[in-house]
Amino acid sequence: MTNKEAYQQQLQAKLDEWQAEIDKLRAKAQGAAADSQVEYNKQIEALQSKQDDAKQKLSELQQASEGGWEELKAGIEKSWNDLGEAVNAARSKFR
Repeated sequence: MTNKEAYQQQLQAKLDEWQAEIDKLRAKAQGAAADSQVEYNKQIEALQSKQDDAKQKLSELQQASEGGWEELKAGIEKSWNDLGEAVNAARSKFR
């Protein structure tokens, strides 16, 4: 397995973990009071947007050449950090 493939697998695993967390938050939002649901749904939409951006970065990585993928790493890591922080913040607010 190349470094690129290992990196892709690591990113995909984290993305899957965050998807599960977003699904849990979505379920909590559905069970919340109506006034809280609006706020929760806004946060979930923001998370979904960040997740879509992360998926796009992963797609770019998959299409990158073996020698050129390292150039994408900084942008990918920024997207992953943004999504991770947003998931953690939403998780805290949903408690």
